[in-house]
Amino acid sequence: MVPTQLRVIYGDTDQMGVVYYANYLRFFEAGRNEFLREKGLRYREVEERLGVILPVSEAGVSYRTSARYDDLLTIETSLAELRRVSARFDYRVLRGQEVLATGHTVHACVDAQGRIRRMPPELAAALSQGETPAA
Repeated sequence: MVPTQLRVIYGDTDQMGVVYYANYLRFFEAGRNEFLREKGLRYREVEERLGVILPVSEAGVSYRTSARYDDLLTIETSLAELRRVSARFDYRVLRGQEVLATGHTVHACVDAQGRIRRMPPELAAALSQGETPAA
């Protein structure tokens, strides 16, 4: 699990200062980006050097309570499952110790033309470093 902190900016909220529901997917992306960095890779490196991209093929969010303008959030990101051609990440969004939302994203491994590709061994090894995903 890799924690990422971010502060809710005004542009993430509606008129009442509550985070717009779709922005949780952006928070997940921020967490996933830092997860990769923690594992020694950057998305740009995955795309340029390893020759694959990881588009979202599935996403889900369960909301418990609202995040608000200026809240300091922690996004906990973990690798839940690593398969030959995909990876699933799980997320928890917290304000202090309070869980505001949980969710997941599934990412296909594809080449620049959008064709499904096997996860490069270097990427699979980096993603699973220190993690205990299911098969």
